[in-house]
Parts: sequence; structure tokens; C-alpha cells
Amino acid sequence: MSRSVESSATGAPRATSAPARSGRRSVACVVLNYNGREVTLEALRSLTAMSYPEYHVIVVDNGSTDGSYEAVAERFREVSQVRTEVNLGPAGGANLGVRHALERGYDYVLVLNNDIEVAPDMLTEMVRVAEADPAVGVVGPKSYYYWDRERIWSSGGRITFREAVTKERGTGELDRGQYDRDDDIGYVNGCAQLVKRAVFEQVGLWDPIFHLSFEDADFCWRARRAGWRCRYAHRANLWHMVAVTAGGYKEPRTYQTARSTAIFIRRYAGPLRWAKAVAMILLSLPAALARELPRGNVTAVRGKLRGFRDGFFRTELAPPPTVDRPAAVVAEAPVTLLEGTGAR
Repeated sequence: MSRSVESSATGAPRATSAPARSGRRSVACVVLNYNGREVTLEALRSLTAMSYPEYHVIVVDNGSTDGSYEAVAERFREVSQVRTEVNLGPAGGANLGVRHALERGYDYVLVLNNDIEVAPDMLTEMVRVAEADPAVGVVGPKSYYYWDRERIWSSGGRITFREAVTKERGTGELDRGQYDRDDDIGYVNGCAQLVKRAVFEQVGLWDPIFHLSFEDADFCWRARRAGWRCRYAHRANLWHMVAVTAGGYKEPRTYQTARSTAIFIRRYAGPLRWAKAVAMILLSLPAALARELPRGNVTAVRGKLRGFRDGFFRTELAPPPTVDRPAAVVAEAPVTLLEGTGAR
């Protein structure tokens, strides 16, 4: 596939890859899995039934030990797998799949969680929005709760620079059409993030300095600073199991979320945002302690405090990895490739 990069009117580069044989842009759907055998198999049932004519599913098996790799190979022979023997974390695993897709010339990469179900036309609608404007670089769907099919989980996200950094629009609301319009948004949640290859080539990959939280927001922030737009595609629908793989308000997660929050603030916040963020953090800790103490969950609050400490004072900020310069842990990880029957 021949391709070049030109500049759009906004100054952001745009990919001008030759269309695939179907006349549509080609998409690699990268699904990250770590010990989520049954959840991943369920996701693949809907992902392999999408109506878009030019796509391929790639599962990144991030060091699973539950038989996921063998089960996917047996039941979905059209799906490719990239397997690493060590868990590279969400960003490291996603980057492994993204680099694999870009090396094979795909025009877009759709990065996906494994705890999802997608509508048959989801990818068609996301590509439609992405192709409508050369400056659109990242697109996300309307996401519902898996267990409450009409209740919105996210209709696009925004970056707040507060204690949680990001906020999903419409969370918990019943869908009455209140978000039935394609919009520019602050960021696209990594649950389902469609990205033009030129964006990866210009701004780099997901940054593994973030673990479990905000790698998606960090990527979108960098894309927007480079002139790309993040866009919400309201007709693209997805159902998300939400926290099936990450867990709830528990010590490992509270630590990683707080640490990532601190890193994001250090990297991007100006003086005013710094002051607001620190104020929110100082208010949030006593409130979390008051809430979790009766539940016997003080360790989660301690984890949050340690995360803020480590993120603000004990983490060195390095440049994000690029397509040509992956993070060292990814570059050194042994990888097994199983090409599906639908691979390019």
C-alpha cells in the first residue's frame, strides 16, 4: 500500500494512504487481553461480526496464563495474535499491537478494551466521522453500560485537571437522545479509540509511564497540541463491562490512578491548574478516608496517598515512546506472532 503525508489546513498532517481494494480505509482492531479468556472470547464474537468491509482483529496477549492464547486460536482462526511472555501493562501492550498494525500498512488503528460488545456498524460510523475532516485524528463511540443497555457510560470525555483528571460525559444517564450529535471532545477513552496512523507517526504512542489510568488522555492531549481534533461519533455504539479487568476502589488501582494523576498534572498543568488540582487533591483525601474507614478499606486510601507522593516526587518524566523508538521494556520483550486467516 502506497502512502504519503500532507499537511491539512490546520497544520496537522493527514494520511493520504491509497484506499484498500474495497475502496475503504483499512483498520486494524487491537484488543488487549491479560488473563481475560472468557471476556475476550465474548468481545471477539461481536468484533468479528462488524459490517465494515476492510478490517482485521489483532489480539495482544499480554502475558496471559489462563489459556486465552490457545482459546482464541482455536475459536477465531481469522484473528491474529501478538503474544508477549511478560505483562507490558496497558500502554505497553497496546503499543505492541499498534506497531504491528502500522508495520503492515493499516490506515487506522482501533485500540480496544477486551470487556466490550460492539454494534455491527460501530466501526463504519467511526470511520465515517474520521474521514469527514482531515483534521480529525482520534474518534470515540457512544458507550453504554453492558449490564444496563440504555444507560450511558460515556459520550465523550473531557480533561478537568482535577483530582480525577478526566470526566466522562453523560455517565449514568439514560439515553434519551441528549448526546445524539457528533462533537469535538477533550479526549477519547481508551476503551475504544480509533486513531489515524499519521497521528501515531507525529505524536508517538501511548506512554507506559501511566499504568491503568490516563494513558488515553495523555495521548489525546498530545494529539490536540499537535493540531489534531478528537471527535465523538454518536451513531457508533459500544457496551462496556466497566472495571471487569481493572477492579474497583482497591489499593492497587487507587495507587496507580493517583500516581498517574500527579504525572499528568506535572506534565501539562500551568500554575492555575496546578493550584486547582492540588486543592482538589487535598480535599479528596479526607473525604476518601471518611468514606472508606467504615468499610474497612483504609488501605485503598493509603494507596492513593502513596500514588500522589510517587507521581509528584519520585517519578522521572521521560519523553513518550515513538513508532520508531518503543519503550525499552517493549523492545526487549520476547514476542510470538500468530497470523489469522484474515491478516494482511
